[in-house]
Amino acid sequence: MIITGASSGIGLASAKLFASLGARLVLAARSIDRLESLAKEIRQEDGSDVLCVKTDVSVEEDCRTLVEKSVEKFGRIDILVNNAGISMRALFKDLDLSVIKSLMDVNFWGTVYCTKYALPYLLESKGSVVGVISIAGFAGLPGRTGYSSSKYAIRGFLDTLRIEHLYDGLHVMIFAPGFTASNVRNAALTADGSHQGETPRDEGKMMSAEECVRHLAKGLRRRSREVVLTPIGKLTVLMHNILPALTDRLEFSYMAKEPGSPFHK
Repeated sequence: MIITGASSGIGLASAKLFASLGARLVLAARSIDRLESLAKEIRQEDGSDVLCVKTDVSVEEDCRTLVEKSVEKFGRIDILVNNAGISMRALFKDLDLSVIKSLMDVNFWGTVYCTKYALPYLLESKGSVVGVISIAGFAGLPGRTGYSSSKYAIRGFLDTLRIEHLYDGLHVMIFAPGFTASNVRNAALTADGSHQGETPRDEGKMMSAEECVRHLAKGLRRRSREVVLTPIGKLTVLMHNILPALTDRLEFSYMAKEPGSPFHK
């Protein structure tokens, strides 16, 4: 099982949960020190076989190497969880275009690169490929143009991949957690590409990463097509489909209430 973005948040929680379930893991992230620390903890607690691979998913060759090392170590790939991602917060009119490029490189192209090189092995094992997106991949999130664009793109890519391999035994799952407590908002990019540095939301009131990945595991076990989490997330997706104009206004109002919202500048 390959997990990208495994050094924090949903990726880290996934590594711990799946290790407890007996999975053999390949952990990928840019911070090899964090990965090795996590791997040491997992080996001590669960005795799981863990491989750490320093990976920048925006670099195609890194993704190729990740897959090659995974197969060299374990001989097969059964599950690929494309979790690595970054966010942003700024109005498009104020945004340096390099920010959108960065988000597309990590979120979208990282998913494409890893899936491309893992696909032959996933087809052989009739395994699962997961794209961790967001409710922002179903309904545009104001102040997050680059984020929504990248998550919509992942959903379109994986939906199409599913159809292409409809009769090959490949399982493709879209996983949309909604607001989940993680480091993603602290590391989010601002209009000029600098890191936001702090979250504008009360992380304590959000779904925990641990609870989130229990739903991920359930979706994989059931070979679900889509998993959308949290009541507000499910309601947003539903309303976007049946009452899109009203949903636009509600989203604007909801996001404008964030502390430091770019709508108030």
